[in-house]
Amino acid sequence: MSIGSKTKKRVVLPSRPDPPSVEQILEDINQAPPNDPAFSILEQTGPDPCRPSDSSVELRFQMCRRYLELNERLQEARGRLLQQREELRAAGEQLKNDIAEVKGHAL
Repeated sequence: MSIGSKTKKRVVLPSRPDPPSVEQILEDINQAPPNDPAFSILEQTGPDPCRPSDSSVELRFQMCRRYLELNERLQEARGRLLQQREELRAAGEQLKNDIAEVKGHAL
């Protein structure tokens, strides 16, 4: 038997207020003083050392993209080389057969 659950009254909370409109947000931003902590905190702390700069992110993105392109080209070249190797192997076998045939006719 749970004693606390039936005797506890539920507290009814007031409803949430409506969110501010875009106009109200812009008005608040425009009326904020220059030293408002919400807008000056970034100036006080400087850039986040854990977050790379946009140029660094862009550079890494381009490097990854280039790597993927080169990797794809490498895989395509590998496929072509495998095909060419098989063709050369078959040509070598055909050449051995032709040589054996020529030697057989010469004797």
